Amino acid sequence: MTIILGGPTEWYCPNCDSKAYTVAGSTKSPFHPCGKLGAIMSPLVRVGEKAKVEAVERQDYVGSELVQTDVDGRPVMSVVVTRDEGQDCAVFPGVAKAERE
Repeated sequence: MTIILGGPTEWYCPNCDSKAYTVAGSTKSPFHPCGKLGAIMSPLVRVGEKAKVEAVERQDYVGSELVQTDVDGRPVMSVVVTRDEGQDCAVFPGVAKAERE
């Protein structure tokens, strides 16, 4: 019996020129700090797939929460990948902080 393993998967960023390769069997999309999206950690897309990757700015009041920001200090809520067959979303939730007395 012969087992044939698939080759590596090639990934790219539609916004910048970042590229990556993953080993056969890996199904997770690699992330990278995208320079075109303010260095926000953004997913890469499989080579051959058309997709749009965009950062979504927070629309709510931040207050004293600890939130993800881009290099310009704008709070980012999520990164959305839009493909012909749907969307994927990586969410950056705000984190509350508390002090102990």
